[in-house]
Amino acid sequence: MEDFHARTVIITGGATLIGQAVAESFVAAGAGVAILDIDAEAGAALADRLGPAACFLATDITDDVRLQQAVEEVEARFGGIDALINLACSYLDEGVASSRADWLQALDINLVSAVMASKAVLPAMRRRGSGVIVNFSSISAQAAQTGRWLYPASKAAIRQVTRSMALDFAEEGIRVNAVSPGWTWSRLIEEVSGGDRERTDEVASDFHMLGRAGDPAEVAQVVLFLCSDRASFVTGADYAVDGGYSALGPEQRVPAIPRLAG
Repeated sequence: MEDFHARTVIITGGATLIGQAVAESFVAAGAGVAILDIDAEAGAALADRLGPAACFLATDITDDVRLQQAVEEVEARFGGIDALINLACSYLDEGVASSRADWLQALDINLVSAVMASKAVLPAMRRRGSGVIVNFSSISAQAAQTGRWLYPASKAAIRQVTRSMALDFAEEGIRVNAVSPGWTWSRLIEEVSGGDRERTDEVASDFHMLGRAGDPAEVAQVVLFLCSDRASFVTGADYAVDGGYSALGPEQRVPAIPRLAG
């Protein structure tokens, strides 16, 4: 395992199921971890469970003043900032029925706040002489999905911003990449499925080559890799952590030709 001792990682949306898995992976690798989330109860519980290597800061990432304060608190506590994981997001999306306010809120959380968080950590990373930013995109960024406009648009935009960031920050030794999870056991999937993981895997099987949804820990391991020295020549990239979802065509996992025989 990569040794992250003496490194500090900020995770926005760190109290979510995927955020928890990412935090656990970094703590296990020796990093100091700062969990930023609006869910004070879950965030505090996670930090308590992870021990002294972790801290929780209640943070609304759409509030630039609070975001800046949180970053400064993290740097003061740990002595620096080495990585930022922009995981926090909103699933607000009513498709064509979405209002202007809905659009602005979704883009503010999913896109603009990731940019503002990246800007906020930039001085600390410059003081370190290097850094890593990992943005969360999604398989939704590249596919039309019935009734979903806001979330896919915001996740497509974060992919482009990732490329722009990677180019502009490269000379400063700061690498920027994205991950695009497929269906992953997350708070949303858990709520929609009523906590039925077996049913989730059954439905997901048609859309993923591996025939199931992903586990949060599987996404976390790719994030860990991208922040490690093993990925020292990786920047401006988007990593599909999707069980083969994005590689499948419209035939999915069901052979199409035999259907012609009726």
